[in-house]
Amino acid sequence: MSALYLLSIWLHIIAASIWIGGTIFLAVVLVPMIRRPEYRAFAPAMLQSAGDRFRKIGWASLLVLIATGVTNLAFRRFAWTDVATPQGWNSRFGQTLAEKLLVVVTIMVLSLAHDLWVGRRATAAWLANPSSEETRRLRRQASWIGRINLLLSLIAAALGVMLVRGRP
Repeated sequence: MSALYLLSIWLHIIAASIWIGGTIFLAVVLVPMIRRPEYRAFAPAMLQSAGDRFRKIGWASLLVLIATGVTNLAFRRFAWTDVATPQGWNSRFGQTLAEKLLVVVTIMVLSLAHDLWVGRRATAAWLANPSSEETRRLRRQASWIGRINLLLSLIAAALGVMLVRGRP
């Protein structure tokens, strides 16, 4: 096994850890904490600041995951010709890869929707009028996108393990 392949795998695992760990932190630590009454006054600003920081780190992690994912496939001898032909997708490996790619694309689309539209609108509405129905609706949407993305990220990680170790 080459040193470059090991480096690529290591970077892939680190990037996945950052993405999943950050998502878990937001969902399990930060969001429940800012719901507490003693944090209400500065909760929107805190969430916005944490979201802005994680957005940069999260998207960098996703880009590293894509680059190392392509590199890892090349080292595993899954070539572009395999992508272009049905035979590449008909194998157990190809089917698992297709499932993982579908999950990853969904994560990216949901992340874009959250980062560019729903999350920004939810935070702006929260800062403007914390008790409005529109604010509650947007915050629920942003929260559900985050939860779904966390679940999809865990599924992507499981599919990654199955690519290397095989399906049960």
